[in-house]
Amino acid sequence: MAQQYRFDKEKASRRPGVTPLKDAIDQMLEKYRLRTRFDQSYVVAHWDKIMGSAIATRTKKVYIHERTLFLQIESAPLRNELFRAKSKIIELINREMKSDLVDDVIFI
Repeated sequence: MAQQYRFDKEKASRRPGVTPLKDAIDQMLEKYRLRTRFDQSYVVAHWDKIMGSAIATRTKKVYIHERTLFLQIESAPLRNELFRAKSKIIELINREMKSDLVDDVIFI
């Protein structure tokens, strides 16, 4: 005969002193002061998600140094359009990261 599964709340609940993995990683990033580097690498890795594939395919280099985003764009018309939308780019990145990660954008 098959046994029936019964949910036991005592065994399923978290024990005191047990930290969820997300909280443990956040604590580690704060403790070792790696939060800004982690956020910077997240922006570079997820550039296509943040800005869209049309812009990401025409972007050669993306990096952040001292709260400034550096972009190397292949297309001159796209670079000009993005230059006019600097504040929108800064807003998109800061909203995605939920912090003030970028203050300025420079096109190289």
